[in-house]
Amino acid sequence: MAICEITGKGKMYGHNVSFSQRKTRKVFKPNVHKKTLIINGQKIRCNVSTSALRTLKKKGLIK
Repeated sequence: MAICEITGKGKMYGHNVSFSQRKTRKVFKPNVHKKTLIINGQKIRCNVSTSALRTLKKKGLIK
């Protein structure tokens, strides 16, 4: 579910690094929200990352 349907952003893997430099595995998930978008006059509900929403607002595609 944590995949943006517009940009294709998904989860990334990395490390949590403590003060003692001990590394443990970590999953970084994108900030994804369910949003209803109007595309070609049709309401479509899709998962969109917040960065994609900001870009759509900047371009004037969402009010």
